[in-house]
Amino acid sequence: MTIKEIARLCNVSPATVSNVINGKHKAGSETAQRILDVIREQDYHPNQIAQGLRRQSTKMVGLLAEDMTMFCTPLIIDGIMRFCEDNGYNVILENMRLYARWQDTWFRNNQKYQSVLQPALKELMSLHVDGMIYIAGHERIVEGFEEISVPMVAAYTYTTTHRIPAVVIDDEKGGYDITSYLISMGHRKIGVLAGEIDNLHTQARIRGYQKALFENGILCDLSLIHYGAWNRKGGYEAAGYFENRDITAMFCFSDQIAGGVYDYLHEHHVEIGRDISIAGYDDQTMAEYMYPSLTTMQLPLYDIGYHAAQKLVGILAGQQPEDDDTERLPCRLLERGSVVRIGN
Repeated sequence: MTIKEIARLCNVSPATVSNVINGKHKAGSETAQRILDVIREQDYHPNQIAQGLRRQSTKMVGLLAEDMTMFCTPLIIDGIMRFCEDNGYNVILENMRLYARWQDTWFRNNQKYQSVLQPALKELMSLHVDGMIYIAGHERIVEGFEEISVPMVAAYTYTTTHRIPAVVIDDEKGGYDITSYLISMGHRKIGVLAGEIDNLHTQARIRGYQKALFENGILCDLSLIHYGAWNRKGGYEAAGYFENRDITAMFCFSDQIAGGVYDYLHEHHVEIGRDISIAGYDDQTMAEYMYPSLTTMQLPLYDIGYHAAQKLVGILAGQQPEDDDTERLPCRLLERGSVVRIGN
């Protein structure tokens, strides 16, 4: 159903229908009511893209998600949706399904990555979105956006294009805060179960860990840092590495790593929250239901989405982003049952 067809049914001009739809009320009240009745009966909806092309703005934001199955992605999208809804923008989502296609093997295979990224970008551009938000599964540096002709913001990642702002978590502060908390609970020999050594999350959290040790007069023993996989299996293997190292607490760089530590310690009859303290990172759903419940860092995922949308809409309104504009949002410590105070 088009405006012309509505006009024909009402025996008026298309301009009259358009005026009624846009609230200009140039038609008489009886005519306007007849037009509105026909619109409801025919379930007519204006073509937003066509309207947007006429006014040079579609009021649509394109979301480019690496994979909807990643635990961080839904909350980021929820934050974006909330801001867009409150500010009159519609959202179009393009889910690239990178993890579903190739697990994590695509990280170092740019050909695979670009084979999905570039068609997805073209698809969103063909829908005449006003701007885009790229949503990553975890922080790293992504590329391939040099030719984008609309404003763009990166959420939970960085790009090689300096004009694209980024909104990420403050991992260094998160590592600092949780290490400081463990120290405040009496722990001085704290084992670190990190992710891969070249990962941005790993590097930032290590810096925070080292800063907290330094400020509390504790020497950083590099033998107490173990790099490995981010998953439960990696945590299980890392727990074995620390078996005879006389530590009183473990700082796990993900809740999944902590899950593997729990498995290992339960098998070896070590009681968590009494014999040893465990802290995680991410606040995935599993953390609250582990026994004892896991002390961890809650990621500001919703806020990342909200701030990314706010930043993009600001650019669309005429604000000029600075080169290498990065906003870092703090995590929140959640104290649960897996950490015990020791000493005096």
